[in-house]
Amino acid sequence: MNTIITDPLEASRREFLKTTSKTIAGLSVLSGITLPHVHAAGSDEIRTALIGCGGRGTGAASNAMGVQSRMTRLVAMADVSKERLDQSFDGLTKKHPDRMSVSEDAKFIGFDAYKNAIDTLRKGDVAIFTTPVAFRWVHFKYAIEKGVNIFMEKPICTDGPTARRLLALNEEAKKKNLKVGVGLMCRHCRVRGELFNRIQDGEIGDLMLMRAYRMQGVIGSVFTPRRDVERNPNELLWQIKNFHSFLWASGGGFSDFNIHNIDEACWMKNDWPVEVQASGGRTDRGDNVDQNFDHYSCEYTFKDGAKLYLEGRTALNVHTQFATQVHGTKGSAIVSTAGHFPSKAMTFKGQNMVRSNIIWRGKQPEPNPYDLEWQDLIEAITNDKPYNEVERGIKSSVTTAMGRAAAHTGQVVRYNDYINSPFEFSPNADKLTLDGPPPLVADKDGNYPFPKAGQFKDREYAMEPQANPFPLIEFPPEAAPEPLSPPERPRPAAKKKDEKKAGA
Repeated sequence: MNTIITDPLEASRREFLKTTSKTIAGLSVLSGITLPHVHAAGSDEIRTALIGCGGRGTGAASNAMGVQSRMTRLVAMADVSKERLDQSFDGLTKKHPDRMSVSEDAKFIGFDAYKNAIDTLRKGDVAIFTTPVAFRWVHFKYAIEKGVNIFMEKPICTDGPTARRLLALNEEAKKKNLKVGVGLMCRHCRVRGELFNRIQDGEIGDLMLMRAYRMQGVIGSVFTPRRDVERNPNELLWQIKNFHSFLWASGGGFSDFNIHNIDEACWMKNDWPVEVQASGGRTDRGDNVDQNFDHYSCEYTFKDGAKLYLEGRTALNVHTQFATQVHGTKGSAIVSTAGHFPSKAMTFKGQNMVRSNIIWRGKQPEPNPYDLEWQDLIEAITNDKPYNEVERGIKSSVTTAMGRAAAHTGQVVRYNDYINSPFEFSPNADKLTLDGPPPLVADKDGNYPFPKAGQFKDREYAMEPQANPFPLIEFPPEAAPEPLSPPERPRPAAKKKDEKKAGA
């Protein structure tokens, strides 16, 4: 009997530091030491500043400091939460004592803290953006003004207006030859890269079907109970702490988690979908006040008619699956089996992914793509190679957001229409203050609006369109769709019958 290749599913292998949840006494051996200000490109050292000190930020900073080809050093940290910053600092100090150089006066708290952290850098250094995505364009804009390189986590936008804003900002980044990495680390996986080449060379034929699964238990802050006002008096900071629950902050759990599987499937297809239809619902939210659905089912369509199906679910005591597979006209392939790493990619003849049908399998063990994306960025900085992942990051982020919007509205959502939408979740993210209100305020009972399919056709909940100064994206005119059936044949002319009557 043939044995199915896919491994038993396991928990996500996201690279979070195990030490970040513990407070560790002691400071970095280099804390408090003032380092000389040198241009990173002209020395052996590249300095980094971490803006956003949660789990992913701590992981990104650790990956940066793990680069061996060049000395990378963390010199500043910024967050709106001192507790979160301190936990991150302690964990990173324990893991990288020789590369941590964050003195007490280089720890910055508040909504303007990102400016202070970036100001510690010089041209050639790297600012790391790992806050909730709502602030991505704000930090990107300032880093461009300061002329520093950038690494920013995915997604980088969750609505059309922000996508257009980032496109405009990125033109300035390219003029300054800044190197910009986007945290879609699977694109840096060497095994997936070889799989991509094999698919493009026709090993499994033309891709016609892709399947992506992110079905899991409770993750991040996708479930959030009503706020206890006495314990959490600041509604804005409470929302940021539970950012997966609020569309303005994160695009919801859908945008933050499903993007990787969607992106790697589109990579293998070497194209982006033109439209999506989707369904989903809130069947297991209880008294939670977040804006997420429990489950999502999306059908993306590419211009050649190929399909990408995404199944997303966040629930307890259910079947879990975290994988991406693709199907071509001659064969099929595994892109990922049980999380982001290792991929364990392989190709098969035919559509049955069984051992006897294997054509090729990726070499094991695989390098960690969270490390590889930093190695590639640092190499580009060192050798002054062109390196800008923003446009690809925008396309991936918009494609993901389309699926979420299609489920939340119950409408077919087209890429061209979505990126030119006037609805922006948080247009004033650069004006938020610690003592100010959040972009979305609870009602008197502590509830927030959540999407209801069919309630609105052009927005995910009651919100006003925004006047956005960034230009709409122009697309070439599309050909009129061909009819599904041939045109009706003209009926025989009736005049022959009339002539016969006249002759009689």
